[in-house]
Amino acid sequence: MAEYRTHMKIIGDILATTRDDLRDEDGATVTYLIRKANISHSRISRILKTLVSQGLLEHVEIQGSNKYKISESGREFLQAYYTFTNFANHFGLSI
Repeated sequence: MAEYRTHMKIIGDILATTRDDLRDEDGATVTYLIRKANISHSRISRILKTLVSQGLLEHVEIQGSNKYKISESGREFLQAYYTFTNFANHFGLSI
């Protein structure tokens, strides 16, 4: 049976991608994030808007291209998310 990702897992994946997968410090394009998160453009657009409004991602425009970078708050959130996920997995909880 297929295992579906939770909304929090998708957010964690997006934040981790903007933190770990980028060779340049300019940020990730929406297209890159769509491929990495494996979700639709409309869904990722809503998520990115929320993450920016909450201060977890920074939106930058470079040479006419919209890019997203993880903020310091996003790094702290991601670390807390990993801590909680590891705790839950240790006790066999599904999140």
